[in-house]
Amino acid sequence: MRQFVALSCLLLSAAPFFPARTATNADVPPAATKFLDLFDRLRAAYRQQEAGDPRPQVNFQFSEMEFNDYLRYSLKTTPRAGIDSVVVKFLAKDSVSTLTRIDFDAVERWRPGTIPSVLKPLLKGKKSVSIDFHFQVADSKLTYTVDKARYEDMNLSPFLVEKMIQIVGARQPEKFDASKPLPLPFDVSKVWTTEHNIHGKF
Repeated sequence: MRQFVALSCLLLSAAPFFPARTATNADVPPAATKFLDLFDRLRAAYRQQEAGDPRPQVNFQFSEMEFNDYLRYSLKTTPRAGIDSVVVKFLAKDSVSTLTRIDFDAVERWRPGTIPSVLKPLLKGKKSVSIDFHFQVADSKLTYTVDKARYEDMNLSPFLVEKMIQIVGARQPEKFDASKPLPLPFDVSKVWTTEHNIHGKF
């Protein structure tokens, strides 16, 4: 989970969409190969630093198309509790817009009372929710704030959305806590967005 959140800044999905590299497979899309290559480079750089050698520099950039291609591939190969699909749009100045299909019935079963009674008739079953958020990175840790969230033409409380993120994250095998700053994997020092792209460096 931390790897996904830190490198993609897609907090809502609350899932580590970065599986370990496996044998070469013709079905692996180019975007997935690019991500896996990055993880190999980051892992090698981190080990080099841990060994006391000079810190190597690793820069990366992914377009929205590459990122969304990877999300589709990863959700197909590693299904995640409470999440059916995720589409991300990168905006300028470290802002991200997401469209996530959530299983609200599963969220409510995991933590009864999460969905306010007045919203239960609407937020039930599998629904797509649009969420915009802003993130910042300091000392190789990522924090975020939900700017706005909508279901169809209805506004959702940022507090409710943050609770859903925390609950979905806690249900993943990694049991990550989205209520606290998230350490970036491999001590990545910076992550930022521009229009339609996400960037980072080690």
